[in-house]
Amino acid sequence: MNGLAEHLLPLLAGNALPAAAASLALLVLSLLHFSRTGPRIREEITRHFRLYTVLCLARQTLWAFLILYWLGGFGQLAYLARILAGRAEPSWIGAAVAGLIAMAVLVGFQFLRHLLHLPAGIMMSWPYDIRRLHPLWRRLSVTRLRWLGLILAAGYGGLLLSAGRAAAPLVPLLALWSLPWLLNLELPVAARRRRGGGDGRPNLLLIGCDTLRVDRLFPDYPRTVAPFLDTLAQRGTLFTRCYTPIARTAPSLATLLTGADPATHGVAFNFMGDDATRLPVAALPQILARHGYHTEAISDWSGSDLGKFSFGFQRTWMPEDQWNFRYLLRQGPKELRLFLGLFTHNRFGRRFLPELYYLAGVPLTDHLGRLARRCLSRLAAEPRPFCLTLFLGTCHPPFGSEYPYYRFYADPDYRGPSLFAMARLTDPMEILRSQQEPREAFDLDQIIDLYDGCVRRFDDEVRTICHHLKRCGLDRDTVVVVFSDHGMELFEHGTWGQGNSAIGEQSNRIPLLIHDPAHPGRGRVDDLIRAQDLAPTLLERCGIPIPESMEGRSLAAYLQGREPLPERSAVFRTGLWLTRHPGMPSSHLTYPDLVELLHIPDRRTGTLAIKPYYRKRIEKARDVAVCRGRWKLVRLALDPTPRYLLFDLENDPGCHEDVSGEHPEVVMELRAEAGLD
Repeated sequence: MNGLAEHLLPLLAGNALPAAAASLALLVLSLLHFSRTGPRIREEITRHFRLYTVLCLARQTLWAFLILYWLGGFGQLAYLARILAGRAEPSWIGAAVAGLIAMAVLVGFQFLRHLLHLPAGIMMSWPYDIRRLHPLWRRLSVTRLRWLGLILAAGYGGLLLSAGRAAAPLVPLLALWSLPWLLNLELPVAARRRRGGGDGRPNLLLIGCDTLRVDRLFPDYPRTVAPFLDTLAQRGTLFTRCYTPIARTAPSLATLLTGADPATHGVAFNFMGDDATRLPVAALPQILARHGYHTEAISDWSGSDLGKFSFGFQRTWMPEDQWNFRYLLRQGPKELRLFLGLFTHNRFGRRFLPELYYLAGVPLTDHLGRLARRCLSRLAAEPRPFCLTLFLGTCHPPFGSEYPYYRFYADPDYRGPSLFAMARLTDPMEILRSQQEPREAFDLDQIIDLYDGCVRRFDDEVRTICHHLKRCGLDRDTVVVVFSDHGMELFEHGTWGQGNSAIGEQSNRIPLLIHDPAHPGRGRVDDLIRAQDLAPTLLERCGIPIPESMEGRSLAAYLQGREPLPERSAVFRTGLWLTRHPGMPSSHLTYPDLVELLHIPDRRTGTLAIKPYYRKRIEKARDVAVCRGRWKLVRLALDPTPRYLLFDLENDPGCHEDVSGEHPEVVMELRAEAGLD
């Protein structure tokens, strides 16, 4: 052991040299091509955060050094085995070379694993043309990676075994050095069955998916991309005409959980300042908690609003506010982010580098689905009812998903930049420019193929969670709700994105699927409801009084077969435009691009918000639509006079033919109903 200690300490000290050199090289590359995530901010604001930016870079460089040092340590142990066996002389050069080889091999192997299984994670931080990686990707397969891993492990084991008995003291050291990897292994989720019944009140399991279009659940869609949701809809109730008032995540989630209109709960944009996070009305989780429910929420980067606003969840598993400048700075430039991202898509990353674990655009469906199942197992052991909310960004742009889903429907001969995910969405300026591009600038067929793969990935995760719910013995007393915050426009009316057009049905029309094991389902329901109706429906189902602040109407009586569904109307508006888009008429009211709209009211917190000066101008420029029965009226905010379009949804579901001239009385009725006079 004395000989081991004599050689070990100098070798481990020498390992710092290649680790420091590699981490500093990453830092230099990052500074030469400096970039950051999130929307662009005016130069005077970024200057204020220069010191914080330096601290963030230093922190990421330190983590890069620690990871590289750990990887190089495996090379040092192999080199030490050769020294103890008398097959090598101890030297600083030999130690450095051994460390560099181990770093290169292990980083390369991890890169290959991510390139096959999670290429969207690489794409979101790749600073070069992603097509450079296509030839390498085409040579990868699950089997080849498995064999490569076995060969590397066998080769490393052979190096240690070649030292014979001299390497025996290294076994505990190798086990200790491997501990970080062992702690990151994901174990199977065990189901814990509930013993005995609850208190008679139902549990609530809410599973949301950002940007899930309702038409993917239609039986006439050319592909079967959601087979389990289709089965669940047959046993439950699928509302196919549920409208959200603003097709953006924060306003929509606030509406779904408070049962109130945006004018009441106050969330009209994604970019809301700190003063707006305390809602003036009670939300569903808050009310449930008052009545003895345990409330919990899980989300990735897409649903951080669930923790930002005062919805009342007692426990949350999600990142900080995604629209926080300090948080975005901590994600760092692309080169450092790319390297660290290879090693932070795990429990280590969630604990120590959450801003990279929750990086926007990187799929977390598998991770968070597993976490949700663990929560269900834990909650099954408790006697009180629960409300567990899982919100996933599986279908959100850039439409990247895990292997093999990004290849499920894609053309095998496709060679463009959107092979793994939608291209040109990894940089703030790219996102702004892409909003201005016409349909011809996109590989739309490939993007639709990617999107459908994302829907299939979400469908499979819902299947897995529902099966686990049954294994836990919770399926008979748990109401399952599947929903979305908004849909996605794919150039049906000249633009892509969420909430850019009020004419089409693709953004503001969302799926709402409710499966209540205590009551027979109603199947597919094409009658109109609103996102505001969900919260009061669930409260009535739980036997809790509905507060007056909820402007939605409960659907519980209809779901239980006691009453017919009354006719109602829905009003919705366009969201906040990032920039002028190709589907916008030239005379449309508008406002500056996002760079000018945003500011940081409190630089201590770093929360991004819309300047108060522009809020009235934004509201005035929104297009408005009102739907009732077969009719849909759209008001385009043109200058100097608004234009009204009327569509017959029965005969023209795509909203392509204006029939306002044929039905002026309907136009007047809907204008009065929506307060558009």
